[in-house]
Amino acid sequence: MSKKTKTKETKSHSYQAYIRWFWVLFLSGVTAVVMLFLLASWGVFGELPDYTILENPKTNLATEIISSDGKTLGKFYFNDNRTPVSFEELPKHLVDALIATEDARFYEHSGIDARGTLRALVYLGNKGGASTISQQLARQLFVGVRSKGLDKYTQKVKEWIISTKLERQYTKEEIIAMYFNIYDFGNNADGIRSAASIYFNKEPNELDIKESAMLVGMFKNSALYNPRDHKNPVGTRNRRNVVLDQMEKYGYISETLRDSLKAEDLGLRYTPQSHRDGIATYFRAYLDGFMKDWIRNNPKPDGEKYNLYGDGLKVYTTIDSRMQTYAEEAVQQHMPRLQAEFDHQNTPDRNPTAPFLELTQSEIDDLMNRGMRQSERWRVMKKAGKSDKEIIASFNEPTDMTIFSWKGEIDTIMKPMDSMRYYKKFLHPGLMSMDPLTGHVKAWVGGMNYRHFQYDHVYQGKRQVGSTFKPFVYATAIDQLHLSPCYKMPRSQITIEALKYGNPEPWTPKNSDGEYAGELTLEAALASSVNTVTARLMDKVGPQPVIDLVKKLGVESNIPAVPSIGLGTADLSVYEMVAAYATFANQGVYTKPVMVTHIEDKNGTILYQFTPESRDVISEETAYVTVKLMEGVTRGGSGTRLRTKGADAYRADYREIITGYPYQFTNPIAGKTGTTQNQSDGWFMGMVPNLVTGVWVGAQDRATHFKTITYGQGAAMALPIWALYMRSCMEDETLDVNTGEFPVPENLSIPVDCEAYVTEKAENAPTEVIPDELDF
Repeated sequence: MSKKTKTKETKSHSYQAYIRWFWVLFLSGVTAVVMLFLLASWGVFGELPDYTILENPKTNLATEIISSDGKTLGKFYFNDNRTPVSFEELPKHLVDALIATEDARFYEHSGIDARGTLRALVYLGNKGGASTISQQLARQLFVGVRSKGLDKYTQKVKEWIISTKLERQYTKEEIIAMYFNIYDFGNNADGIRSAASIYFNKEPNELDIKESAMLVGMFKNSALYNPRDHKNPVGTRNRRNVVLDQMEKYGYISETLRDSLKAEDLGLRYTPQSHRDGIATYFRAYLDGFMKDWIRNNPKPDGEKYNLYGDGLKVYTTIDSRMQTYAEEAVQQHMPRLQAEFDHQNTPDRNPTAPFLELTQSEIDDLMNRGMRQSERWRVMKKAGKSDKEIIASFNEPTDMTIFSWKGEIDTIMKPMDSMRYYKKFLHPGLMSMDPLTGHVKAWVGGMNYRHFQYDHVYQGKRQVGSTFKPFVYATAIDQLHLSPCYKMPRSQITIEALKYGNPEPWTPKNSDGEYAGELTLEAALASSVNTVTARLMDKVGPQPVIDLVKKLGVESNIPAVPSIGLGTADLSVYEMVAAYATFANQGVYTKPVMVTHIEDKNGTILYQFTPESRDVISEETAYVTVKLMEGVTRGGSGTRLRTKGADAYRADYREIITGYPYQFTNPIAGKTGTTQNQSDGWFMGMVPNLVTGVWVGAQDRATHFKTITYGQGAAMALPIWALYMRSCMEDETLDVNTGEFPVPENLSIPVDCEAYVTEKAENAPTEVIPDELDF
């Protein structure tokens, strides 16, 4: 064999050897990859989700509180403030931004982007990673945070396996929706719906392009690119602009539009969603208790209890977000002015015992000590095993704290005992508004700042109602004695022998104006809140029939059967008073207040549907005549401020000049003011045909109050809140607040037109007589 032939054979054998080694290495690599995937699928590198878990990925879903007009009032959650949305609820530019930035070939692959993977391998990740949206979703749902070392590669394999399973299990659109719903955008913004609401106060479908780009930019690192993080002031904007560049690169937006959007700021409208922030906080606190009671008594079909903080329930409420906003704005407008006037009158020079009146120093010390022992600090320290002596000492040690003021929170150092005294000076509001026909509660303001004052003055608080109780006495007298608003009674003093009511002492009420001469029509007497006329009516009908009526009107609080209740000595809640007054506007039919219309699970299955509760209490005629009596209060009594035209003038420190109330209502309004002894409580109950609203204002302790009635009456403390709220409601044409006349019952036999009544009475003697006492 020649040397040349031998060389050729050697080269041929070498070539064949290379080929064999290539195939050996190739097949070995393929086998290794296959084995790697098999081992991963068998759970060698950690458990993988099975089919059923892929079908229903485990994520905590917040319970959503929804207003009657379809807005989210708040949510119940522990860690995950997540409410999922469907793909159809996502704007196109939000989806475009995601695909352009995170996975340009999303619609071309089946979970793994081969081209991107090869690029990542060749350049060792220096020219971008290869994770598809499906892989990132797999990591979020099932794999967890990125691992390091060898685990980083086994985790990547698990991501590949799960992402391909996700692609087989779900449509592309469902994967995108899940990706947006699962991501944590920071600041309690779990998922795109919470993020849109918290950062821009919008629903996802309302986001514009630059807002969508900012949120998509946060997918890279929501902690680093957090618009609320002052450590990286320009980073979030720069990252947003990168997303806009990607959108232009892939043809989703034009170059011109990109440039104009990059020049704009972020446009944040930061609206935190926490249990102590946002709209309707006091109502949400009430609802928390309502839901826990419902869950306790309504288990799932399998016997398990619903999880308020993780099962994604939807609670549909009667609260109207617009009316709730107007109510809170009315409180925010009036209360700082009223508080400023109170503070002006209660400086240490003017009142050495400020903020208390008519208390000795020993009484003040007792009050503060009781408050200390009832405080949260005392409860927590006692639970920690501290002695009384240690706890009391802590109340006199200066500490860092944030306190409330009407000009904003104040970070300060203060002794806890001094902070207690500071908070004792504040006047608090309570407001509830209700549709009398349906019983639907439209607005609920239990206080002025839930972060600092958790006590609810709508449902929890019960205070003396003052003259707002008088319409119940008048209604009882009208029902039993068939009296007209035009009927006259003497305003002279009366002494009621109270032994028959269980009181050892006779009762002689006084009129606030000191006038006792002459006669007054019932309409004028109620308008001017004349106590002696109410006492005479009470003496005619007796306390028990009045109590019986009030109980039928939904009042559950205890009321003693004594004549003085007619002047409002009973302690009732705003909730009870509004429901009771609503019966008059609803033509004598009591309707129990409704706060929740229905509850759904996360799949939209109705779990609870409310059942209306109503009952006939008084005749249509009695209800209408009582309403006409209360109309007189706003035409010629303490409620006439609603109709007066005055200068909208305020002092430099925001204290309102009481002589100027620029409300100028011209429509029929039935109402009643209430002022309790020593001006501790101010009330106003006001009605139009389809809306009844009650307002209370007072301090935590009854010893904190205005010294005189000028500012301490219901017409100055509570009525302005009602007026500001109702003016906003009436100006909002979408609410359809009825400003017409109250409906007149058929066959009305009791005269309500006093001018015509006087003429007819003069022509038809004898004088009307009513019995001195009824048999009751």
